Amino acid sequence: MRALLRAIGNPQHQFPSAHLAGTKGKGSTASMLAAIMQAAGYRVGCYLSPHVNRIEERICVAGKQISSPDLLTAFRTVIPAVEKLDQKASRKKMPGPTWFEVLTAVAFTHFKQTQVDLAVIETGLGGRLDATNLCNPVVSLITNISLDHTEVLGNTIRAIATEKAGIIRRGIPVISTAIHPDAFRVVVDKARAQRTKLFVLNRDFAINQVTNTKPSSSHQTTLHSFEIQAPPGSQGTVYKTAMAGIHQAENAASAIMATKVLSEKGFTIDKQAIATGLRKTRLPARIEWVSDSPPIILDAAHNVASMESLVKTLADQTNLPKKRVLIFAASADKKLGAMLRASKAYFTDIVLTRYATNPRAATITRLRKAAEEGGWRDPHVAASPTEAVTIGKRLSGQKGLLCIAGSFFLAAEVRTVLTALIDS
Repeated sequence: MRALLRAIGNPQHQFPSAHLAGTKGKGSTASMLAAIMQAAGYRVGCYLSPHVNRIEERICVAGKQISSPDLLTAFRTVIPAVEKLDQKASRKKMPGPTWFEVLTAVAFTHFKQTQVDLAVIETGLGGRLDATNLCNPVVSLITNISLDHTEVLGNTIRAIATEKAGIIRRGIPVISTAIHPDAFRVVVDKARAQRTKLFVLNRDFAINQVTNTKPSSSHQTTLHSFEIQAPPGSQGTVYKTAMAGIHQAENAASAIMATKVLSEKGFTIDKQAIATGLRKTRLPARIEWVSDSPPIILDAAHNVASMESLVKTLADQTNLPKKRVLIFAASADKKLGAMLRASKAYFTDIVLTRYATNPRAATITRLRKAAEEGGWRDPHVAASPTEAVTIGKRLSGQKGLLCIAGSFFLAAEVRTVLTALIDS
């Protein structure tokens, strides 16, 4: 990655960045911070992963996805360097740049070409060795850390936290909502070793008064209130977000704390910009209410922690439908039994399926076994997400709740099905 960026003139050095790592919450936090800075009057680039529908979702400037012509322009700048590195790697019988490394270089190139004032950069996997870890950060953010991608990052919280904390740079302030004791200790030790300021949830800032309400027919404008105190116990400020759940309030608080650091770096951000940015931020497949009649939610919960957050957020809603149906598919490398056990705390019925867009998808046989491990007896099974939606709709009826979760791949594949269902 260093060689690739060097070959195209190190575009990442041309703008400051806010760099984010963590197991879950990165995309939401990054989007909130980008929206706040946009509302404050700055030209902001935002690099997210994965996408749900189109690759253009990953690269945004000034709140707008990169256009296809601009994406091609950035690729044309990067590809000659990639081809040279591929040839060199081939001679050494080594792999060349990965797809994610190429796309990261494309994003950096586009941000340079569009002259952003700040880029908000989400890591792809881990942090220490991630392609994005060559950016030029002025603030780093580490969100919640839990077990995920254990085959790459390690099978303990401490090991995973060590990889995530690899984005911490000497003297660059860090915001962290990683409150698991093992993760907390790793982040604290790394920040101390790098001689940088660290702001930690529940120690340096806190969240109170989270209010969730069931969206009405105008669910897209439903807001959820929370209070941030910095430090804890001090007079707080109440903000509202368009994204539901205590975890989204924590993500919002992390973004707010990042603005305090950015203010010290010369950016001007007032409370109105923060309020506006939080109100405007919405992301696809993050407890996304795509329909009210019938009630349908799309969520990309793809590990145990995110499934637990989904269940808690839905359980906190004011109304509890009699029928609560989950359509579930996930990648084979996930802790499927634990995910389905977590889902049992809220959902009354489950439909297991398999998406066709990625070879990592768990087989129906594997999902049946995981469902049994998770306490589900006689789960419904569908050969495809399309069939699963039909079965789920029949089970939930017009008054029950239908939720699709387990993977970004499932969310992407189901979205077209849901659009047709809603429009019909």
